[in-house]
Amino acid sequence: MSLVVVGGHSRSVGKTSVVASLISALPEYEWTAAKITQYGHGVCSANGEACDCATGDHSWAISEERDRSGESDTSRFLVAGAVRVLWVRTEQGRLAEAMPSLRAKLEGARNVIIESNSILKFLRPDLYLTVLDPATADFKNSAREFLDRASAVILHEAASGAAWQDVSLKPVKERPVFRITPPEYVTPEIVKFVRASLPRVVEERLKLRTEN
Repeated sequence: MSLVVVGGHSRSVGKTSVVASLISALPEYEWTAAKITQYGHGVCSANGEACDCATGDHSWAISEERDRSGESDTSRFLVAGAVRVLWVRTEQGRLAEAMPSLRAKLEGARNVIIESNSILKFLRPDLYLTVLDPATADFKNSAREFLDRASAVILHEAASGAAWQDVSLKPVKERPVFRITPPEYVTPEIVKFVRASLPRVVEERLKLRTEN
């Protein structure tokens, strides 16, 4: 199993679009996708607004997405071609409690792609892509913490300098940088990079086809 994690420095910078686009562009990987949502005091980390993410009398919950309307982030993953999609909801700072169950649910998956920064505290991915938008001033602490672990940067084209303050990009100075202009969030170069970074998957698929 290969594991890809897609994170970003703030909400609404295109993390979900990157995940959905990669799933669509690389169907041979038969992705199991997951989205981590943390909440606190009725406010969601996904958009900073009041939400229904809270799990009632539990500190976390994991549900399997079955809706193919494309209206929610996890539904978009299904529409893009993921074979299975999980939505992990936890109170802020309590993701650790959900990890044993999440690990169990991911067992047997051919390949996994997860939208999250915080998951890097518990899993070491084969590939970590971070999405940065210079026009968005907010820079999450989790994004700062794991910036040096990024395998590559997906960077929005910007008309002017970065809006964020006191953030150094030195940790990713030597990493590949792929520039995007929405609504295109994944370029052919990004797809090529991901495929080259996970060569075992292609080799295994070709071997199975030969044997059959």
